[in-house]
Amino acid sequence: MNDMTSNRPLSAAELDRFGAELDAIRVRTVASLGARDARYIRRVVAAVRYIEIAGRVLLFAAALLGGLSLASVSLAGLPLASLFLPTWILGTLLLGIAKILENMEVGHNVIHGQYDWMGDPHLNGKTYEWDIAGTSENWRETHNYRHHTYTNVRGMDDDIGYGLLRIFPEQRWKPFYLAQPLIAVVFALLFEWGVAAQNLRLGRWWAGKTNHAKMRENFRPVGRKMARQLLKDYVVFPLLAGPFFLPVLLGNVVANVLRNVWTYVIIFCGHFTADVETFPKQSIKNESRGHWYLRQLRGSSNISGGRLLNLMSGNLSHQIEHHFYPDIPANRYAEIAPEVRAICARYGQQYNTGSLPKQFGQVIWRILRHAFPSRPEAKAPLLQAG
Repeated sequence: MNDMTSNRPLSAAELDRFGAELDAIRVRTVASLGARDARYIRRVVAAVRYIEIAGRVLLFAAALLGGLSLASVSLAGLPLASLFLPTWILGTLLLGIAKILENMEVGHNVIHGQYDWMGDPHLNGKTYEWDIAGTSENWRETHNYRHHTYTNVRGMDDDIGYGLLRIFPEQRWKPFYLAQPLIAVVFALLFEWGVAAQNLRLGRWWAGKTNHAKMRENFRPVGRKMARQLLKDYVVFPLLAGPFFLPVLLGNVVANVLRNVWTYVIIFCGHFTADVETFPKQSIKNESRGHWYLRQLRGSSNISGGRLLNLMSGNLSHQIEHHFYPDIPANRYAEIAPEVRAICARYGQQYNTGSLPKQFGQVIWRILRHAFPSRPEAKAPLLQAG
């Protein structure tokens, strides 16, 4: 764990220079966007399509093999039953990979408007709908606006614990949090459903602060999206396999769980490692551009791991760069990261990064530690006194 005092308080003038240098990276990067970025996202979209088709075909093949094996059919003396499990595993894995790529590298980034400059209606951030239970419209409100504007500001950023978990000692402890190690596991398995329900603010409804009529109105589009997802993955595709629907159904369930858990791990590693900070509401009063960048930096963490991890995480392995530049195509984050890191070092600011096991280990520690009463630790101030 890094020492939080390694973050040097900055003067107002230093904050202005810090912000200007980071703004300059943005200007240069946006000016250089072009054919290679369009080619990249279109290749990922095509990969998602073909990997999903391969996964679903293999699941249907596994269902057929399972049916034939019941009849003791063999191929060249090899019982078909022996081919069922590897075919099912490969099909499920490919479908899970397709869902991860669609969710993280395509859906999340497109919805941020990263590719609006292309003028492609299929990659428009205001209209793209992704393959999870939650609506993109709600995500634009809870994530693009509230989270990215008020990153880790207590009482304004709903992503701090998602209303279920006490991740930071500044969150008021309640006996309910004693159960959070178990709740965290369930949340990971059902993460897309948590995302779907986030903007409904069910806690306010249960507390009587939102009436039933308003809740029904808010739930209507969410309910329609949930129904479409359930129908697609758990009714239509399994029924296409006829009487041997069960392997297809189970494959879809496992693929969605794989996507949910992976997304949970990446998002939590980007926001809840040991040195990530939260901020009081008053900290953003009259916030300058440099101050905003500094808050994003201290509220984020990166994951080191190379190109494959970058791709499978939707480049959220560079969460710091994403929080600085959420509407810049994420495939650019790796190339601008060294310059961002150098600027942070020059101004005496920690650039929080580490391997996936290290970062997720810190997340697990936070979940376990803050399930019990704990007190806030001293943090280096953002600004110099005086």
